[in-house]
Amino acid sequence: MTTGNADYRDAGLVFPDAFVFGSATAAYQIEGAVDEDGRGPSIWDTFSHTPGKVWNGDTGDVADDHYHRLESDLDLMSDLGLEAYRFSIAWPRIQPTGRGPANEAGLAFYERLVDGLIARGIRPIATLYHWDLPQALEEEGGWTNRATSEAFAEYARLVGERLGDRVAVWTTLNEPWCSAYLGYGSGAHAPGLTDGAKALAAVHHLNLAHGLAVAALREVVTNDPGYSITLNLHVIRPSGPTGAEAARRIDGLANRVFLRPLLGDGYPADVIADTADVTDWSFVLPGDTELIAQPIDLLGVNYYSTVTVQMWDGTSPKANADGHKDMGGTTWPGSDDVEFLVQPGPYTAMGWNIDPSGLEDLLVSLHETYPSLPLMVTENGAAFDDVVTEGPDGPVVQDDDRIDYLRRHFTAAHRAIHRGVDLRGYQVWSLMDNFEWGYGYSKRFGIVRVDYDTLERLPKASARWYAELIRTRTIPE
Repeated sequence: MTTGNADYRDAGLVFPDAFVFGSATAAYQIEGAVDEDGRGPSIWDTFSHTPGKVWNGDTGDVADDHYHRLESDLDLMSDLGLEAYRFSIAWPRIQPTGRGPANEAGLAFYERLVDGLIARGIRPIATLYHWDLPQALEEEGGWTNRATSEAFAEYARLVGERLGDRVAVWTTLNEPWCSAYLGYGSGAHAPGLTDGAKALAAVHHLNLAHGLAVAALREVVTNDPGYSITLNLHVIRPSGPTGAEAARRIDGLANRVFLRPLLGDGYPADVIADTADVTDWSFVLPGDTELIAQPIDLLGVNYYSTVTVQMWDGTSPKANADGHKDMGGTTWPGSDDVEFLVQPGPYTAMGWNIDPSGLEDLLVSLHETYPSLPLMVTENGAAFDDVVTEGPDGPVVQDDDRIDYLRRHFTAAHRAIHRGVDLRGYQVWSLMDNFEWGYGYSKRFGIVRVDYDTLERLPKASARWYAELIRTRTIPE
């Protein structure tokens, strides 16, 4: 174990010259312009306009209006010194119904974005899917339908043909765990279904979509990018005598059901056994696991908090502190008898525990299991209840809690590097306050504040702190 402060509040740690500092966003959360220039509706347009699904009835119709403020937002990234920018491409901007020829206006927008990043010396990291499935595909079954995986590969090909000489890293999917289990199992995310069998079918078809998309990209891309996927792998702490069994089950559903097939080992037998009463897995066809296991150059890791689990005794009130909204369905098909214990604080405004040791543990564990696979932290950050005050030169947001959170997690990343982990970079979530899915505009993750009345951007103290970290490559004192 690396020596340092037990609370991870280290300073003066220097990152390698090749380490890439950046920030991340997602299309539906920031772009707005949902019905402009040929964009079709996505499942999140439908979901957010359904009463009772999103806090306060908020929608992404306008969001941060990034679609109309592209140039000034690019200048903001440059002012902060970002070395990379992880953004997502809205599938319904490229193919309004998820199929057919590319929408020229949609491609042109992302071409302007990529060219603007390159002109400012910022590396483009493009995510093809960050949850905004074209609504027309959902009406045919969405991710429960194998045809969606095939349509995704064609979408990837269209984008690759246009941008495949410039993008530095292609990420196929962001957090397929959320798309499958929150979208089709618990009902907390679009499309809002509550069916465990459909959630597991979605797991497989998302995995398949990744493999098919990587293969399609490799056929058309002309530069030498990295190919990747981003997973929100769960850091699971067992509790008590039944904790090991509970952790095995949740690790299977949360982590191994993605990692194993993606990296060539097929679906875990214990997960198939655990879910036998939910589905027979007949949606996995011969040859699918070979299609899924396309070689990748980088694994994206999103990390925010940990979970603590044990088996439920069946009689006492069941703890369900897994960090996600309860919308009536199950996030854990086949393992409803696992309970998630409330963890010690402190917490972010999302109610998530703050535990930087979890990030170090996760990175080291991945490295020990897959030693030849480079890693990148593709999301890490925190929502807090920011306060705007008046300073001598105008309004300021002195978000010391977020600075402390980032300091501690960058320390964890540095310790992982010191322990031999091939960690290539770190993308802070998020560049700007934005539409936080089911929580609407009530949660602010940004290092840049957005005034939702005026849409004015205001870099917070955390943005200045991060700019100093990037400039010096050293965690500030």
